[in-house]
Amino acid sequence: MDSVKRQEHSMTIPDSKRQRTLSTASDEEMTTPVSQTDRSDVDMTELEQEDVEKGIIGSLNSPKILEALEKCKILVIGAGGLGCEILKNLALTGFKHLHVIDMDTIDLSNLNRQFLFRKKDIGQSKAIVAAKFVMSRVPGVEVVPYFGKIQDKDEDYYRQFQIVICGLDSVEARRWINAKLVDMVDEDDMESWKPLIDGGTEGFKGQARVILPTMSSCYECSLDMFNKPTTFPICTIANTPRLPEHCIEWASVLEWPRVWGDKKYDTDNPEHINWLYQQAEARAQKFNITGVTYSLTQGVVKNIIPAIASTNAVIAASCCNEAFKLATGCAPHLNNYMMYTGDAGIYTYTFEHQKKPECPVCGSETSIAELKPTMTVEELIEWLGEKPDAQLKKPSLRTATASLYMQAPKALEQATRPNLTKSVSELVQEGEYITVTDASLPVSLQLRVKWIK
Repeated sequence: MDSVKRQEHSMTIPDSKRQRTLSTASDEEMTTPVSQTDRSDVDMTELEQEDVEKGIIGSLNSPKILEALEKCKILVIGAGGLGCEILKNLALTGFKHLHVIDMDTIDLSNLNRQFLFRKKDIGQSKAIVAAKFVMSRVPGVEVVPYFGKIQDKDEDYYRQFQIVICGLDSVEARRWINAKLVDMVDEDDMESWKPLIDGGTEGFKGQARVILPTMSSCYECSLDMFNKPTTFPICTIANTPRLPEHCIEWASVLEWPRVWGDKKYDTDNPEHINWLYQQAEARAQKFNITGVTYSLTQGVVKNIIPAIASTNAVIAASCCNEAFKLATGCAPHLNNYMMYTGDAGIYTYTFEHQKKPECPVCGSETSIAELKPTMTVEELIEWLGEKPDAQLKKPSLRTATASLYMQAPKALEQATRPNLTKSVSELVQEGEYITVTDASLPVSLQLRVKWIK
């Protein structure tokens, strides 16, 4: 935040110019760009006019700035609490070409903070309704919505944007778009380089960051800063549950599709949640596990994250401020991570998050897995699931010559299941590489095995 303050100071109108501007301008003129006011009312040399235009008001209203805003095309991913704020801010700032993607529909519970929606919009696409609302309130702005997943779009779609802003509550989606933008970079083509601005909130806490693909720390580099996910390896929940969460995951991941087939459960349907709760409770009793409750079932299945409108507003403002700086070059952008806490006042902290050389997305080095030779494949999977810098859900493992354990398809899972009880040293040599794939991983993870005592 200090860098932002220093830049603002350097852009302040010089004292002599400021005094003349404030004393001669009426209220009506103060709402007019400085460059236009000075041309019509004050006989100034070109050099003096340039000096005034270096001030904050003049700079933000200069033809070059306005042209940059009009030409910049921005993609906003997410039209929820954070996305609504971001779309509103971008449109009012002067950006003219916006796209928004969201796969969700509007629910009654959204209306207390997602202010682009009304009661009549319940059940409709968030992206479509948000786009229509913004265009109806801000003349001249074009907002193109897409109701679906970000994974539906190919590389050519993302190449059309100058900046991508994430306002998501899904770690998986953020990992995916981060990897996509890094993978798109061509060193010989500057047009392939797309800055990513990521914002996130949880209760009174939030963060905003600027990711320059291949140049700065990427989203994957900072996974260990996030809360540990409440999901568990499928081999554990299927065979040896030990926690109430294991039983709930078993009911939602394994038992529901077994009973209901392709029908997906609705996390907002009390009947579905109650069915999962009953199945999980029966499973817990079978393994002498206590603690399964209806509220815990809701928490695990829905992965509930509290949302507060004021936090969304602060983080969205920070994200849009960075978009403005990147689009216009009027000030240095954030380098590269800002944390916000608002539960006991207003506290922000800015720091530079370093790149990880072994990052599977942007790094150039292979991760080393220091393992005990006696560790079983099942224990290795559990260990991977607990690693905060991996955030894996259902990892599958293979080497260059064999499959250690595969989560899917069902036939391959059954064929590799006997390996779960075998030690890793029976199947892998020291120095050999294990390839880890997972639904939450945007790329495969390479681990080089090193034995420890």
